[in-house]
Amino acid sequence: MRVLLVLGALWTLPNTLIGLCAGLLGSAGGARAYWSWRECALVFRRWPWGPGGAITFGMVILHTGEDMDGRCLTYEHRAGRCQHPRVRLGDHERAHVFQYLLLGPLFLPLYLLCGGVSVRNPFERAADRYAMSGRGWWPGRG
Repeated sequence: MRVLLVLGALWTLPNTLIGLCAGLLGSAGGARAYWSWRECALVFRRWPWGPGGAITFGMVILHTGEDMDGRCLTYEHRAGRCQHPRVRLGDHERAHVFQYLLLGPLFLPLYLLCGGVSVRNPFERAADRYAMSGRGWWPGRG
């Protein structure tokens, strides 16, 4: 399993470098980095820009809050499609880390082709499903 994690980390390194550069820029505005074993990522907390929440690039998570334990609504709930309980933000973002580890540099183009940050995006719905159940981080039937 560790070998697969290392291979995935190398495969998604270009994405991780994007996140690392953005995180370092955010550090000038007060963001602070720490390694999260739970999220399998370097987390920059108190990210100073954006509407709130988090975004993942490879194995880097940029988060506007203090920690990844905050609760948030799922994309489907926000879109009025259903009622879900709030999910832990870190669990949702960890699903994206796993998606990046598998797809590497293909993740961002595929993510954008699938609708970007929206309920239509199967990557977002899979991350929500994973955050609710601990299973199903890959897009498709849950």
